[in-house]
Amino acid sequence: MESSAPCPAAAPLVKRQFHVLVGVTGSVAALKLPLLVSRLLDIPDLEVAVVTTERAKHFYSPQDVPVTLYSDADEWEMWRCRSDPVLHIDLRRWADLMLVAPLDANTLGKVASGICDNLLTCVIRAWDCRKPLLFCPAMNTVMWEHPITAQQVGQLKAFGYVEIPCVAKKLVCGDQGLGAMAEVSTIVDKVKEVLFQCGGSQQS
Repeated sequence: MESSAPCPAAAPLVKRQFHVLVGVTGSVAALKLPLLVSRLLDIPDLEVAVVTTERAKHFYSPQDVPVTLYSDADEWEMWRCRSDPVLHIDLRRWADLMLVAPLDANTLGKVASGICDNLLTCVIRAWDCRKPLLFCPAMNTVMWEHPITAQQVGQLKAFGYVEIPCVAKKLVCGDQGLGAMAEVSTIVDKVKEVLFQCGGSQQS
């Protein structure tokens, strides 16, 4: 469901133990966003919000995402004067963990270079590196095999971000090979693992 209320950091909410902010980018793997969010919500004491790029919206219906969904327009509509909240900062404060799934080649390049030209990349650029950030690359096999991809993934890992590696399969485009986003079950298991490492009681 699309945002129609202030950022969770700025509004009184029922307190839950752990906040996960999911970032979704313009890979066809964004089709899996509703399933991913649903599986995350199965984890006890977890609250989820989503930040989407404009291109990612092509691959899912907001009505199928049962949590608050933020996009670029929300950043600008929320801020009118100096005392108003800055959404990408409020989301960074609210989140205990960030999960970018899928991370497409375009956004991978932006993050590796420090570019922040939309809400999602602004949140990542403002991220507190003492908190976990997980990313799930997803792209065409030839794009994945391009030499710059390994450099960019390595840069994100150097920032302290955690890669959930892509897998080999037949892609939607028809190519066979590495580049598909990790399975939703694998991603959720990694989130649970990080929650456990953080000392949370959310591990089921």
